[in-house]
Amino acid sequence: MCSGRVDLDFVLRAFSNGMDGVFIGGCRLNECNYVTQGNYHALNMALLSRRIMEYVGLNPARLSIEFMSAGEGIRFGEVTNDFAKKVKELGPLGSSEGIDREEVKSKLEEVRKLVPYIKQVKKEKLRTPLRDREQDDKHFTREEIESLLRDVLSYYINPEKCQACMICARRCPAEAIISARNQVHVIEQDKCIKCGTCYDVCPAQFGAVRKLSGEPVPPPLPEEKRTIVRKAKEKEIA
Repeated sequence: MCSGRVDLDFVLRAFSNGMDGVFIGGCRLNECNYVTQGNYHALNMALLSRRIMEYVGLNPARLSIEFMSAGEGIRFGEVTNDFAKKVKELGPLGSSEGIDREEVKSKLEEVRKLVPYIKQVKKEKLRTPLRDREQDDKHFTREEIESLLRDVLSYYINPEKCQACMICARRCPAEAIISARNQVHVIEQDKCIKCGTCYDVCPAQFGAVRKLSGEPVPPPLPEEKRTIVRKAKEKEIA
């Protein structure tokens, strides 16, 4: 499997499941057999993963990424043995960091929910090859990741402006919008991947979707109050 297919969620899920260390092996940089340069993507992903690990409180040394050819069996053995030794010295996940394993799992699960959002926001960096390996530590900074995870964007449909056109619901890639004809739409925050599609496609004349940053999402309108009464209908009733 190309190392470029190793996803951020794979790494976080491994640690969430209790793995003490994760090793990623890829082809030599600039020697991609498929011209996709997926190993550079894997490198960027690993650097991002390490910063997220620091944010959670884990030692980034628990994640290793190395590049070598299929013919370097001896080197592969040496590298993996060295990494296994290092992980053994660090001890069980969370022990050297002074964090309870259940707390580690809880923090990682919270971040895993944001993986689509993180990849969307950092897509340009993730797809840009890092040619100078001396810049590894600067590619993603601690401050950058802290800000990213602290100021997570959320989206909310204003019930006073929603016209139940169902455009956002049809376009939502995560099927996170509860919709029905003539009913105010509601975003299920647990399913929302923060991609902003609903915000982008909501008709300008409605402007019903709000983008929130650093503030709590208002509670959803109760189901029994979501029915939209059109003006023409109001006149008929009157």
